Amino acid sequence: MFEKIMIANRGEIAVRIIRTCKRLGIQTVAVYSEADARSLHVQEADEAVFVGKARSAESYLVPEKIIDAALKTGCQAIHPGYGFLSENARFCEKVCQSGMVFIGPPAAAIATLGDKIASKALALKSGVPVVPGHIGMLSGLEEAESIAEQIGFPVLLKPAAGGGGKGMRIVSCKEDMKPAFSACQEETRKAFGDPQLFIERYIANPRHIEIQILADRYGNVIHLGERECSIQRRYQKIIEETPSPAMDPSLRLKMGTMACSLAREAGYTNAGTVEFILDEDRNMYFLEMNTRLQVEHPVTELVTGLDLVELQLKIAYGEVLSIRQEDVSFNGSAIEARICAEDPSRNFLPATGMITRYASPRGGSIRVDSGIVAGSVVSVYYDSLLSKVISWGETREGARMTLINALNGYHVEGVITNVDFVNLILNHPAFAAGELSTRFIEQHFDNEKAKIPPSTERLSLMAIATTLVYHNRQKLVRDSLKPMAAHVGGFERPRSWYHYMVKGETDIFELRLQGNPDLRTWTIWANGNQYQVITPELEFYRRRIKLNINGQSQMFRLQFRGNFIWAAFCGITRVFEVYSPQEWELAQFMPKVQKRVLDNVLECPMPGLVVDIRVQKGDRIYRGQELVIVESMKMESGVASPCDGEVLEILIEKGQAVDTGNILMRFKH
Repeated sequence: MFEKIMIANRGEIAVRIIRTCKRLGIQTVAVYSEADARSLHVQEADEAVFVGKARSAESYLVPEKIIDAALKTGCQAIHPGYGFLSENARFCEKVCQSGMVFIGPPAAAIATLGDKIASKALALKSGVPVVPGHIGMLSGLEEAESIAEQIGFPVLLKPAAGGGGKGMRIVSCKEDMKPAFSACQEETRKAFGDPQLFIERYIANPRHIEIQILADRYGNVIHLGERECSIQRRYQKIIEETPSPAMDPSLRLKMGTMACSLAREAGYTNAGTVEFILDEDRNMYFLEMNTRLQVEHPVTELVTGLDLVELQLKIAYGEVLSIRQEDVSFNGSAIEARICAEDPSRNFLPATGMITRYASPRGGSIRVDSGIVAGSVVSVYYDSLLSKVISWGETREGARMTLINALNGYHVEGVITNVDFVNLILNHPAFAAGELSTRFIEQHFDNEKAKIPPSTERLSLMAIATTLVYHNRQKLVRDSLKPMAAHVGGFERPRSWYHYMVKGETDIFELRLQGNPDLRTWTIWANGNQYQVITPELEFYRRRIKLNINGQSQMFRLQFRGNFIWAAFCGITRVFEVYSPQEWELAQFMPKVQKRVLDNVLECPMPGLVVDIRVQKGDRIYRGQELVIVESMKMESGVASPCDGEVLEILIEKGQAVDTGNILMRFKH
């Protein structure tokens, strides 16, 4: 086996590869940019080499820097992870020419299968059905408009290189083609260094199903079952699972056989993923092939008991694939949630900052692949993925509940994340029923809010948790004042029950607490419903609390500010106000704070870099018009005008770093 390898990547995937290498006794060398000098993958590796400035185009995406660092540290092979150079045929060639091994497929296979157009042609040759469209790269806007009219709107513009949803746009009519085509080209050029696009028919409400394959140098090809990746936002997967609720043994056999046939036709080796879509009539179409390890590979590992990174290393070293198709068995169900630095309440805009508090879930059926710790800095330069939480269960429902409970206790402070949003998806009745499609979020959510109201029962449990913590904090204050009682008069005698009024947005709860704090047992009435509660050893500063409520263990995340307690549970987030009955009467007369919205300035909605300013001083502008383009975490977003008016002052320039809330322009009406 290899003695030392370089990991040409960062974040959670670099840490995950290091974990397998440590188990196998392989030394690892990490690479890092200016922004990643203190990152977790640098700390975990045996060695680390600096490769350039923060922008990936000057560090992680420069093949010469990566290869030079590997040679100087005596590496025998390079593992590219996913993203960056993992699907770059030129990089693969250069690694092999240097005398090292590329832990992945050969350059020819990357070039063919990594190119969406060439891979479709190969799929047709192999007898695998493809999505109706144009097999070939688009020469320009005019050809795109002509083909779209031939195959019919809506159509989908996609990059010929790369993946992950970057550079993709749905185009519903001819008028939308020009701006979509321009945006797609620019995004894919920046993400993959290749602006070429192709076009295909857009299929509504599909399921996204992928097949994991493994192939060695000796013609042995097997598949490890499917993964359902239908839960997506902006074409980025956020929840994946195996087995798929839509799959049956005959369909699994058919898709697995097709995936293996495609790999053989391409002369493929190492790990890869063949992606399909299923339409509403269960017709399947080849989508693309990812010539690398996938982000969602842990769910396959949990149900098969295999380590895909270990198998990648063995295949790359020249070993014969140690398992045959008949040896592959599937045990139980697994679900993965991607935890990203983004704000669901602001259309999933990227979020940055420093992780100030961090506590990840634990348990025998839980796995966390993380690239962060307390003190990690999340910057604008890289992908928003921070970590992945993966659960296993004997059944899909068991895996779902295990993951829900894990996310209830996943505590990240300092950076806004989507942890509660993905938990809300897991708790949605349609997800529980396995009724999935790539339009799931669009169909069931308005931004971060589910279209169905939250469960009254769950809100009651949240009110109980916040009230118990508030009561305990008040008790600690009272206990600290007891020594003063003899000097200032009598002290309140202990009562057998306590009464509180709790408000969470429009929901109001009347709670009565009765119990023995020393025994940590309570009987609590919430709006007349009775609950038996056992508390832990409560602490004044506790951010997470686990309560036993009516015999079931429940975890809540909390943050405090006086009478106001923010709580998260099963994807629901609320700020609860807790009052005694006397305080409650006074609270009804308190003035309400109203947020003033300014329409004479353009505020930056997210941190990032200004890549384009589309107006000049004195220009007439209109509400909703895109005035500035900001790039953050490999994604470009337009900042729209909040009003009709005239540009009075432009306060930024191209290439400038901006933060959330910065004033970009001023207007006059």
